[in-house]
Amino acid sequence: MHPVVANAWELTLTAYFIVKWLIRAWALFVVPVNRKPTSALGWLMVIMLFPVFGLILFSLIGSPKLPLKRRTEQRLMDNLVRDAVRNAAKEPRLKPLLLPEIPEVYQPFETLAENLGGLPAFAGNEVELMPEYGAVFKRLKTDVDAAERFVHLEFYIICWDTLTNPLFLALAKAVQRGVKVRILFDPVGSRKYPGYDLLVKRLEALGMQVHPMLPVHLRRKDFTRPDLRNHRKVGVIDGKIAYTGSLNLITRNYHRRDDIIYDELVVRATGPVVAQFEAIFLTDWHAETGRILSVKNDPEVQIDLTRTGKSLLQVLPSGPGSETENNLKLFVALIHAARRQITIVNPYFVPDESLMVAITSAANRGVRVRMINSAVSDQFLVSHSQRSYYDQLLAAGVEIYLYRRPILLHSKTITIDEATAVIGSSNFDMRSFTLNMEVTLLAYDPAIVRQLHQIENQYLARTDRVEPEAWARRKRLARLLDNLARLTSAVQ
Repeated sequence: MHPVVANAWELTLTAYFIVKWLIRAWALFVVPVNRKPTSALGWLMVIMLFPVFGLILFSLIGSPKLPLKRRTEQRLMDNLVRDAVRNAAKEPRLKPLLLPEIPEVYQPFETLAENLGGLPAFAGNEVELMPEYGAVFKRLKTDVDAAERFVHLEFYIICWDTLTNPLFLALAKAVQRGVKVRILFDPVGSRKYPGYDLLVKRLEALGMQVHPMLPVHLRRKDFTRPDLRNHRKVGVIDGKIAYTGSLNLITRNYHRRDDIIYDELVVRATGPVVAQFEAIFLTDWHAETGRILSVKNDPEVQIDLTRTGKSLLQVLPSGPGSETENNLKLFVALIHAARRQITIVNPYFVPDESLMVAITSAANRGVRVRMINSAVSDQFLVSHSQRSYYDQLLAAGVEIYLYRRPILLHSKTITIDEATAVIGSSNFDMRSFTLNMEVTLLAYDPAIVRQLHQIENQYLARTDRVEPEAWARRKRLARLLDNLARLTSAVQ
């Protein structure tokens, strides 16, 4: 080798050696900061073994938070909402609804949720639980047909297909009679479904205002981790009616090529709590468009705070725009407080240590804990990962039920004793706790809990219970896949 080439090669190797160790040293100071030990250890292992690759990967997906600017705007909107609630509550008619007396049993959770998400519990609401997939679209279309001022839709997935066609045509007719229709959707969640390339143009041509949520920004000051997603499902009509739950705007089989179809649960709410769902939509609309919708400039967005029922309800937003893992903290607190019974319905269960401790300790102290998952899955790694936790859950006395194939139970609910119900978009996995923007409805109402118990019993009738002895006899290859898949949840 020519001496000049040899020297250049030697200098390159020396520089690479120095850079590798500088990266490793940098990682020790940066990676563990405000990060869970398991996550920090996972990242450090990657960076120590593959310094350059690890640094690039960490730069892309190392932070589970939205940019500082976006989080600052979130806090600004939270403060505006708080001020609006306080000002509205000065009216004697509204004070019992917006600042009600909270029963003692609910006070810790109401305070926790308000401190995390900025929204207090509102009284005077009515809730309808809708577990039938097609019925939700018919009811939503009926409400859109009756809309007079605005329709706001925020959904992770939207798709114009045979099931959603009547709804989108109803939205088009609403625009023609002067109703403002605004739609937020997640482009990553929606992109893989038929007609996506023309979807936005088609909706805009009909007069709707449509914006994607969390588009990827590569500029340094606006850089957004590409796998952060807005997973919320919210609909608000005329400030009088709100929808939320697990349902996306798509046909029941999600255009899959296999035989999997989905069961969902949706809440239709009326009363003052609708204002909380509208606040979430307005916050996300501002974040994506830069425009704050206000009654002064957009008179159609007035909210009806009329009492429609007796339920005490509260909405908790969560996600990478918040400083903490709001939904995880709430779920852990509720489970620790349970005294008699917990039922968790969720398709994806990949908990962190705090949630696992809460669930198993509840079972250990005599609380009946039931968890309903699905026998089929649409996510390979999540499916195997969640099954790696079953041994520990079964050993603690948790009852596990698997919804029979080919239906995937996509509902996301929790009931605590006979007092509290939780319904929303959040899965029981680290993606929903850390990377996804989610929305959760808390119902502090035994009547709603009883209704949800009836739906849970319908679910249980379609399940098979996982027996500890049979589960222990699983094949070694299945156990290996489960435990290897579990490792992927560490690097978040």
